[in-house]
Amino acid sequence: MLQDHFGRTISYVRMSITDRCNLRCLYCRSVSGWDFIPHKDIMRYEEMKYLIDILRDEGVRKIRFTGGEPFVRRDCIAFLEEVAEACPDMAIHVTTNATLLRDKLPRLKALGLAGLNISLDTLRRDRFKEITGRDFCGHVLKAIDAALELGLRTKVNVVALRGVNDDEVKDFVAFVKERPLDLRFIEFMPIGGTSLWSQDNYWSAKAIYEAVARHTPLLPVPVQEDGTQGPARMFDLPEGQGRIGIISAVSNHFCETCNRLRVTSDGRVRPCLFSDKEYPILPLLRKDERNREEIVRILHTMTMRKPMGYVLLQALEARNENAVCSRMMSSIGG
Repeated sequence: MLQDHFGRTISYVRMSITDRCNLRCLYCRSVSGWDFIPHKDIMRYEEMKYLIDILRDEGVRKIRFTGGEPFVRRDCIAFLEEVAEACPDMAIHVTTNATLLRDKLPRLKALGLAGLNISLDTLRRDRFKEITGRDFCGHVLKAIDAALELGLRTKVNVVALRGVNDDEVKDFVAFVKERPLDLRFIEFMPIGGTSLWSQDNYWSAKAIYEAVARHTPLLPVPVQEDGTQGPARMFDLPEGQGRIGIISAVSNHFCETCNRLRVTSDGRVRPCLFSDKEYPILPLLRKDERNREEIVRILHTMTMRKPMGYVLLQALEARNENAVCSRMMSSIGG
């Protein structure tokens, strides 16, 4: 079992398959452009499976595959199928921008995918192109409806940006009322030393709640005591099929109950999203003779040193800086 010095037990891992993406979202890209990890430094699928097997033995029961955009990597679906077959007791989730998703949905359903998170920051075609640099809004909307038709558990993640999409709350409320999904507004986080993060675009959870409440009553969903609910504060809608959630990663952190590690696509384990402290394990995975015990020992050591992220956020505010860590979100794994 992986446990840190605050007593938090790790049961959830987010693993980035690739840092590459077919979108160029304004809050994700660097002001200096794109600097992708060289292919030779990206974890191979076989290396990921070896690491997942170790994590499973150490008590991890949920894994989320992210990017970049995971489906831009060749043979991603086949890899997910292999993981599902090898680890039937693990809940497999995927986070995607859904631009390449629709034709893959039947295979995702067949492998027993536990959940699908889809990033969508606007319902307007022109604004989608402004935010992402691509005219794929229609692809995403069709993929969402296709996933729901197949019965896949679907969540839509909206990065809440003041001055960008704060005028679409009414449209988002109507969207979720018509569909059996969770739509979650996420506070804009100060990730990436050269990102376009700005206090001017920061839209607090309190302000988001007030904006949503002007268009629909919000009925709080009781918090699950087993720790499986995740970071969102969820609300039922009295008239509608779906639910609305708010993730207050900045204004009301959830660090005390954090149960996750992140693994970057270049094989670095990152215990805390808000800390640049990473532990490279790719060299251990690429040894001619792997030492499983050595990898387990390092995982325990890095977990024990997992920080309390809100302390880093407070330090950021005190320094009046724009980013709590230097690595871009597309590189960490969104």
